[in-house]
Amino acid sequence: MGEFAIGQPVPRFEDPRLIKGGGRYVADMAFPGMAFGYVLRSPHAHARIRSIDTTEAKAAPGVLAVLTGADYKKAGFGDLPVPGGLKRRDGQPGYRPRYPALVEDRVRMIGDYVAFVIAETYYQAIDAAELIAIDYEPLPAIVSTGDAVRPGVPLVWDDCPNNIGFIQTEGNKEATDAAFARAAHVVKHDFVVNRVTAATMEPRGSIGVFEPTEGRYTIYTTLQRTNVFQTELANYVLKVPDSKIRVVAGDIGGSFGMKSAVYNEVALVLLGAKITGRPVKWVATRSESFLCDAQARDNVTEAELALDKDGIFLGFRAKIIAAIGAYLQVGMPAFTGNLGTLAGVYRTPASYIDVTAVFTHTQPVRPYRGNGRPEAGYIIERMVDLAADELGIDPAELRRRNTIPTSALPFKTSVTFTYDCGEFEKNMDLALDAAEKKSFEARRAQSRKHGKLRGLGFSNTIERSAAAGLEGAEIRFDRTGTVSIFSGSINQGQGHETAFKQIVCDKLGLDPDEVTYIQGDTDQVFFAEGTGGSRSATFSGSAFTMAAEKVETKAKAIAAKMFKVDLADIKFADGVFSSQKTNQTLTIKEVAKASLEPKNLPDGMEPGLIEKAIYTGKVASYPNGCHVCELEIDEETGEVEILRYNVVDDVGTVINPLLLHGQVDGGVAMGVGQILMEDIKFDEQGQMLTGSFMDYAMPRASDLPAYHVDSNPVPTKTNPLGVKGAGEAGCVGAMPAVANALVDALSVLGIKNVAMPATPEVLWRAIHDARAKRA
Repeated sequence: MGEFAIGQPVPRFEDPRLIKGGGRYVADMAFPGMAFGYVLRSPHAHARIRSIDTTEAKAAPGVLAVLTGADYKKAGFGDLPVPGGLKRRDGQPGYRPRYPALVEDRVRMIGDYVAFVIAETYYQAIDAAELIAIDYEPLPAIVSTGDAVRPGVPLVWDDCPNNIGFIQTEGNKEATDAAFARAAHVVKHDFVVNRVTAATMEPRGSIGVFEPTEGRYTIYTTLQRTNVFQTELANYVLKVPDSKIRVVAGDIGGSFGMKSAVYNEVALVLLGAKITGRPVKWVATRSESFLCDAQARDNVTEAELALDKDGIFLGFRAKIIAAIGAYLQVGMPAFTGNLGTLAGVYRTPASYIDVTAVFTHTQPVRPYRGNGRPEAGYIIERMVDLAADELGIDPAELRRRNTIPTSALPFKTSVTFTYDCGEFEKNMDLALDAAEKKSFEARRAQSRKHGKLRGLGFSNTIERSAAAGLEGAEIRFDRTGTVSIFSGSINQGQGHETAFKQIVCDKLGLDPDEVTYIQGDTDQVFFAEGTGGSRSATFSGSAFTMAAEKVETKAKAIAAKMFKVDLADIKFADGVFSSQKTNQTLTIKEVAKASLEPKNLPDGMEPGLIEKAIYTGKVASYPNGCHVCELEIDEETGEVEILRYNVVDDVGTVINPLLLHGQVDGGVAMGVGQILMEDIKFDEQGQMLTGSFMDYAMPRASDLPAYHVDSNPVPTKTNPLGVKGAGEAGCVGAMPAVANALVDALSVLGIKNVAMPATPEVLWRAIHDARAKRA
């Protein structure tokens, strides 16, 4: 079974079904008698609702129900979940506003939820929504994260002073201040990490079903975590036991963290199903997604790096204002949960980070691929390049002087994380060699002759993956000897089916064609935490490993009984049980069939070859690597072409190189997109200016080069497989690498930094402003 073993580049088992149109997405699902829902959204970012008249809408053709905030409240459904445990600067609990599924008297963002129309057809629901008469009193709005705490700006919530929801600090302020006091050099810079949206291939969607005889709800929706989602629905929204809710996820076309939350539409389709007695379906249009999806990033940072006369880092500090949006979603703190990445791979002895999270009249901010690590990696790696420029030291040499050596691991950084293993300097050496850095200046000179500015930038990045938690897995042999495996993780394109089949087939000597993969149904999967934070290979992979070991142990005992030999005499390899004391052999499929006959079982053993496992992870792992980007900027147009992109990643044990390459490629594309083009913008009244792909640019194949990805695996001992998460590493490394390459290209004009996104217009203006200053 070596061709399917761990480490083999097995093509994805999911792809043939999906390519042939066999996907089962929410938009594909249909149920008898299904009705359709449409959300009427606020045209104002901030307004008081004086009145709502739904009389005409209720009388419109095909309309089954029209729900307002008052109707929702009367039905007894609860608000959406809001996280707790956050603190204000005075130590008091953080501000936790209500999160209503439908607003009652005030809207706080463009696209806020005002009414829900249910009709026989989707278009009848839209037509009826246009008949709802609403009297709004527009109010001033605040949309700028950096300005949200200024005196006199509009408040998102009247009883939340200065719009400050919570704060978080990390590190040692006194030690950091002392480090800066004795520093020979202090490098300072302000950064703005702009707001982006996930723009998943599949928009969000939900179908609600209610069975009145059992009083049981079923929700088919787009998510990452079925069982946790089930409990949040039960506790906050429906106020029933978990057993009264079934959560089902079919195929998910991308999520990146955005789809994890219990969204308003989930509650609305369930209430609609209960009221109408029919399944109710809602699926977002692409334009609607810009208004109703949670968004990401959006923070402003004042950063400082202290160095001694030889360029050794003494201290780092940062003051950050991070966006919450209008409502506090479960999953916050989206940026502040991973402040440890600000330490980078460096020995900096003292750090202090101060984060203020603020409400604005904008969409909620939640975790998005990397969940704070790309922003933090961007800040520290840009600061290192700025310091190298200011001190006149080669950027690679400055990093080399400060990188944590392998001999110092495990190493506790000055910002929360403790790295257990890695070869950080080797990553950089391998990546720079692959990128042919030594001959770069010759290539730069050649580009200059053709009116192009060529730059090379790189980043030594590290992130946390698979934070402490639990995950379940089950392996179940049926009466024919074939296998079903049940995963607690939810696949949104990562290739979970392939990776988990590889693990199980490698351990048990099975053929993948005889293994059925099942996920995403709380009625079938016994225990699940779900997908997020690059945890699936660690948690689900380890759970499947444990379950497979249980299967092997039980099967060995059965084989020993059937062979009439001692357990120690049984050998298991490539799916076959054997013993040197007998010429008999049994395949694991044969043992599985035999396990259903009591005569074959040792005393006290239950029939059947069915094993479950819950893996408990207590310590995170730390994927790390080096990204090198080489690009050209056209001086006359500002157009950017990425010419080369090299990655050396340490993600521990590589389960499947093809899947790893795909994950790195996708992450890099997102990092490139944020630096060069993606941007959510609002005007001063809170109107969204980038509400479609006409205005919100996304990377295309022509914007990206062929990546060269190498691995330098240093397996971790924090989990049975030795894996470190790979899903977000590409994005963490790409943002600073591309930004550093842009600045390196522009450095001949004296430009030290470029705002993101560095669109052709932004770069063109920067080039012409620099020329004007020189003139």
